Amino acid sequence: MNTVLFDAELDDATRRRELYEGQLFVYSPTPSSLALVQLASDLIGETFGGLDPELAQHSMPVEEYAVQLSILKPKFIHHPEAKRLIPGLVRELNCDPDKTYFDVPRMRTATSDNYLTTGIAYAFHPHRDTWYSAPQCQLNWWIPIFPIESGRSMAFHPRYWTEPVQNSSASYNYDEWNRMSRFNAAAHVKQDTRVQPRPEQPIELDPQIRLIPPAGGIIIFSAAQMHSSVPNATGRTRFSIDFRTVHIDDVRAFRGARNIDAACTGTTMGDYLQCSELSHVPAELVAMYELRAGVTAAS
Repeated sequence: MNTVLFDAELDDATRRRELYEGQLFVYSPTPSSLALVQLASDLIGETFGGLDPELAQHSMPVEEYAVQLSILKPKFIHHPEAKRLIPGLVRELNCDPDKTYFDVPRMRTATSDNYLTTGIAYAFHPHRDTWYSAPQCQLNWWIPIFPIESGRSMAFHPRYWTEPVQNSSASYNYDEWNRMSRFNAAAHVKQDTRVQPRPEQPIELDPQIRLIPPAGGIIIFSAAQMHSSVPNATGRTRFSIDFRTVHIDDVRAFRGARNIDAACTGTTMGDYLQCSELSHVPAELVAMYELRAGVTAAS
C-alpha cells in the first residue's frame, strides 16, 4: 500500500527507507526549488517570446515547436546555475551533500490534445525508471514549473509496486541508448521509433494516484514506482523539471527498492555527481553495477 506523506519531518535515512518501501513524499516549495523554477521559466520565456508558453502549441506548427524545444531543453540541462541550485535543494530537504549524488535536471513538456507526444516531448507510457538501467536506490525528484491540475499531471499506479509486469526492458541497454537514441529526440515528431522499455501485458491504470504540488513543490519517489504521463486534454502544456539522486552509502551496500521485473543492461550510475564537489561516483562502484545489470529478483 503506497502512502503519501506531505512535508514529512523525517531524517534522510528514514525517508530513503520509506521510499524504498513504496511511499511517496510531497514537499512545499523551498528557496532553491523556486529559484530553479525561475531559471526554467526565464529560459522558457526567452524561447517563446511574447507567447504564453502553456498555450504556444496553438500558435506554432508542430515541427517549429519541436525545434524550439530542442534548443530550450539542452540549454536548461547544461545551465551552470542548475548545478548550483540542485545541491542547495537537497540540503534544504536534509540530504548530506557529501553523500548525495544527482544527475543533471531535465525539463519535460506534456502538450495537450496529442499535439506533440514523441521525441523531444515524449509522453511516457506506464513504466518504471528501473527498466531504463536506473539503480534500485535511485530516487526521482519532480517539480512543476507552472501551476498544474489533475488533467496535466503524472499518475502513479500503486497496484504494480509489488506486482511484476511483463516488459521489454531486456532489450534496453543504457550505453546503446546514449550512442544511438538520446541525441536525436527532436527528429521524432510524427512517430517515435526509438527502442524504449514497455509493458508487454495490459496495464490497469486504476487505481492511480495523482499529486498536484504548487509550482516549485517537490514530489520524491522511488525509481521502481510504476508511473505514467496523464493524457493531457486541458488545452495547456505542462512544463516540469525532474532529476534523480542516489546516496553513496546505499550504492555501496546495494540497498534500494526490490527489483521485481527489470532486466535491462548497462547502468546510469556513471551520470551522478556529488552535491558538494561535483565529482562522479567512484569508477569501481560503476563497474560493479554494470556487472549486476539485468539481474532480477526472479532470475
